[in-house]
Amino acid sequence: MSDKEKTNGSLAMAPRVITIPAANQETARKLRVAAYTRVSSNSKDQEHSFAAQNAYFSKLITDNPDWELADIYADQGITGTSIDKRDDFLRMMEDCRKGRIDRIFVKSSSRFARNAKESLEAVRELAALGVSVYFEEQNIDTAQVSGEVLIAMFAALAQRESEAISERMRWSYQFRIRQGRFSTCKAPYGYRLIKDHLEVREDEATVIRYIFERYLAGISADDIAKEITAMGHSTRDKTPYWQSSTVLYVLRNEKYVGDSLSRKKYTTQYIPWQQKLNHGKYDQVLVKDSHPSIISREVFSKTQELLKRKNAGIQSDAQIEKAFTRKVTCGNCGSLCKLKNCKSISYWVCRKHDRSAAACPNTQVPEEQLKSAFLRLYYKLKHYGADILTQFISDLYAARTGRLLWSENIVEINKQISDIASQERLLAQLKQQGSVDPDIFISRSNLLAERRLELKLQKERILQSEEDHTIQQTQDMLDVLESGPDWLDDFDEQLFSDLVEKIVVVDNETLRFRLLNGLEVTEKIERPANKSQVEISGFGSSEKGNTKSSR
Repeated sequence: MSDKEKTNGSLAMAPRVITIPAANQETARKLRVAAYTRVSSNSKDQEHSFAAQNAYFSKLITDNPDWELADIYADQGITGTSIDKRDDFLRMMEDCRKGRIDRIFVKSSSRFARNAKESLEAVRELAALGVSVYFEEQNIDTAQVSGEVLIAMFAALAQRESEAISERMRWSYQFRIRQGRFSTCKAPYGYRLIKDHLEVREDEATVIRYIFERYLAGISADDIAKEITAMGHSTRDKTPYWQSSTVLYVLRNEKYVGDSLSRKKYTTQYIPWQQKLNHGKYDQVLVKDSHPSIISREVFSKTQELLKRKNAGIQSDAQIEKAFTRKVTCGNCGSLCKLKNCKSISYWVCRKHDRSAAACPNTQVPEEQLKSAFLRLYYKLKHYGADILTQFISDLYAARTGRLLWSENIVEINKQISDIASQERLLAQLKQQGSVDPDIFISRSNLLAERRLELKLQKERILQSEEDHTIQQTQDMLDVLESGPDWLDDFDEQLFSDLVEKIVVVDNETLRFRLLNGLEVTEKIERPANKSQVEISGFGSSEKGNTKSSR
């Protein structure tokens, strides 16, 4: 060091870099490796294939001394076009988020997800979590730089393959229909399916004939539904009560006269696939006398004519009055409202207010205002309600699943599945240590995989057996709205019955419609600004609060 450097202080100003060693350096640990398998086929050897994949990956992972078996995640009998229904896939993703997995093995990109968008979303999330995915068949490793590009390509190809398969299935179905070879996967109420052919179930056919007979006798669909419910007849899905929409579906179904109309609904061409009612978008094929009839053509023809007249708005005053009977209530005191007439004007009034204006402040509402409010409500539901109702169904499914998952039976099944997973990990450790014969390891692994599959199928049956009537009611409402007109010129009693449970007169300015699925929507009472006041005898006292406008 020179004297000049010592005197000018340059060294004192130079930065000093010091390396501080880590206090607790991470010790080398085994890579936590998992595998995801899926058997989408419904073939008889599904169980064997499922067990074989589990055994293969268990051996692959446990044979590597640097790896530790995290878990084997397996789904079966489920299409790959949607991730949402794949329980073990979701469980695997959650375990990755909790830091329990470092690497995942998958046999093929098509086994992971056939929807390219969902596949990439999952791969990207796993990459962000530090989890790599290896696809054996395509030799794709997402840990490599080019991995995401390759997985995008293969996922897109797999998605196209899935779409092509679906298109071939649709073409095959249409071809059989055009050849007059009737085909269905589900028998309607009144029939049973025997080797792809419909046969009459006489116990249910009696109910079908009763529905047509009563409707032609002038009984509304709503009342018919109540009568059948009172008789103790359950629907095909074991629902203990019938709805007017179900009765109307029966009345419009050509299958009861022995014919089959194909393509009432169609599936959208792009993922996510959705079923929609076919309102002339695609050709339909009618096959006459495809199966035994339950009712005569004469009865069916008369029924369709009556349905058309009612849909055209040809309704009597008595029918409209019946539509509101016991469905209009007072929001202030809870009393039912009753019908009153004065000078050819119909009103609905709270029973307490009718006896004494001091008993309840809610005054009478002209029937025309109830009908007008429903017309506005229908327009809103028709044009803006589909998304809301669809989301409502999704929320109900999520709530139902969440509720059921904590039921005693499901909790016990989950505990058993967890015990199996622990046994599989212990077995894998013993194999790595050389304490288990390879043949015994494979045999025991297969038994555990089969037991896991059995438990998962049992869980699925429990979840499917629990019906949620609100979900079905909401779906029925969606069907009614989709098949209904874009707007209503006149009040439609049938549409009202299919959508509305009751009307609550909140106050003298507001109505609240409670829909069949429990949702509530408010509408204003649009009273004329230049209304003339009339005194109506029988509406309680002759106070100003009891006066109403005339038309």
